[in-house]
Amino acid sequence: MHPTRQANYKKPKEERVKKSSTSPKERLPVLEERRQLKMSESAHAYVRGNTKQFYAWLASDAVAAALPVGPDVWICGDCHTGNLGPVANTSGRIEIEVRDVDQTVVGNPAHDLLRLGLSLAMAARSSDLPGVTTALMIEEMIEGYIARLNGVSANITPEEIEPIRNVMQEASKRRWKHLAEERIEDVTPVIPLGRKYWALTEQERVELEAFVQEEKLHTLIHNIVGTQDEEVTLLDAAYWMKGCSSLGRLRYALLVSVGKKKHRDYHLLDIKEATAAAAPRSPRATVYENHADRVVAGACALSPFLGKRMISATLKNKPVIVRELRPQDMKFELEDLTQEQAIQTARLMAGVVGRAHGRQMKPAQRQSWSKELRSRHTKGLDAPRWLWTGVLDLAALHEAAYLEHCRRYALGKVS
Repeated sequence: MHPTRQANYKKPKEERVKKSSTSPKERLPVLEERRQLKMSESAHAYVRGNTKQFYAWLASDAVAAALPVGPDVWICGDCHTGNLGPVANTSGRIEIEVRDVDQTVVGNPAHDLLRLGLSLAMAARSSDLPGVTTALMIEEMIEGYIARLNGVSANITPEEIEPIRNVMQEASKRRWKHLAEERIEDVTPVIPLGRKYWALTEQERVELEAFVQEEKLHTLIHNIVGTQDEEVTLLDAAYWMKGCSSLGRLRYALLVSVGKKKHRDYHLLDIKEATAAAAPRSPRATVYENHADRVVAGACALSPFLGKRMISATLKNKPVIVRELRPQDMKFELEDLTQEQAIQTARLMAGVVGRAHGRQMKPAQRQSWSKELRSRHTKGLDAPRWLWTGVLDLAALHEAAYLEHCRRYALGKVS
């Protein structure tokens, strides 16, 4: 049986309550308010939701001059801890990969290292760990990155997975019913409207009905299920209030069935508008006029399991990425870490990034980049000076900006 197959669904006992639809313009103020409040939850959440501030800092001439320039490769562009975790392929096999590539470009791999270092430092702060932990995390981060950069074909060992062992075990056991219960609250084939899912306008529903019948989307679904002649039907759809930086853009959840009657597979699709990346691309890189094409190309290079479950398309005259959601795809939240767990996690996550970068480099490029990363160390710290000083500057900048953000958007709105 296909891993996402659930036969003999019972119809809901009660008809779903019809909620009035809202126009895209009416959604925008609510989405913007929620985005600002979500970024106020913690300093780490603020970092995750504010990629543009990171790249504004990076654009400084003094900063750019201090950074090494690695080989041109596809980088995540928004390489924080929430964007790394278990990802499944179409057969259900699980690897730890980059989970979100909206900001991906062909660029300098040092940018991913800085962004990850900042995220890890803010996670340590949120866990009330002493400052020395951050220094140890940065050291271990570089060791883990270089090890995987040069050993791109080797499997991640059980010892390396230890920091997220529970997450990996849970991911391996998850099936369609878990995804349904998590994302749509039930295993019945409807999307319940509420805080996360909003009613569509009649025009949006018609457009999505037509979209599901496009050949490109059928090809994606058929490649996922391994057949070419099954009927694809849209069961339900809703506007999806999800993410942080993506709030305010086109975002839909689609529930589709593949097959007929009792032998149906159910699949949940995420449709997200693709916009320009904040991350700077290499001047030698191909210019993608269609940002959805860029995202899919980057996903295939960085995260093969994820890339094969995505396509670029057009909806409402806007480029969009269509991604099949899998029950095994899980986010690993860095909360309440011990010092040992924080250091191990830094090594693991940096190793995931190193592997993603390294598979795109030639052996000579990997050797040269590794040598560069081991040079220019800060006295008393086994990590590059540019990385440590960059993380310090960024942490101070984002801490102050976070507090100001809270004053502006959250004051009086939280108890």
